Amino acid sequence: MFYDGLANDHGLPHDPFKAIVAPRPIGWISSLAPDGTRNLAPYSYFQAVADRPGVVLFSSVTRKDTIRNVEATGEFVCNLAIWELREQVNQSSATVPSDVDEFALTGLTPAPSRLVRPPRVAESPVALECRYIKTVDLPDGKGGSHIAEVVFGLVIGVHIADAAIKDGRYDTVAMRPICRMGYHDYTCVTDSFEMVRPA
Repeated sequence: MFYDGLANDHGLPHDPFKAIVAPRPIGWISSLAPDGTRNLAPYSYFQAVADRPGVVLFSSVTRKDTIRNVEATGEFVCNLAIWELREQVNQSSATVPSDVDEFALTGLTPAPSRLVRPPRVAESPVALECRYIKTVDLPDGKGGSHIAEVVFGLVIGVHIADAAIKDGRYDTVAMRPICRMGYHDYTCVTDSFEMVRPA
């Protein structure tokens, strides 16, 4: 089959795009509102886009509390979403009023960060402390208004649990990160293979 990506006229009962571009890592973003209210939300449009220093992005098709908080305070934390915390990750995606603390809602423990004010998830084995860089508004391709906002952050601090390091390397498989596929489907990293790039 072929369909026009702008018209989105695939004729299927469910849009296949997100299922095609998959699996996608989940950015579990913690932030603080200007009044100090804690916020925690998962974003399946999330990725690392640079290193030395690291840069990450997350994106939302609607303007949510997280983006408002990050733009107002200039800081956020990316917490690793793992298999053991999958229910809490899902629960933190609930649509709730801005004054609801998702740490309290999910029963997770807010742990102090070192270089930014927003807390990290104590139960998560990895947290990336980030300084806000900018937000990019994405056009709809038809000359119309935006379809999504992409937030970029500079990684200024990295927390890694000791159990995640094996023989001097970060052990991705052992941490079992969960990833988003299409529809209501997720997957979990449970194995890996190695290929050496040609010289």
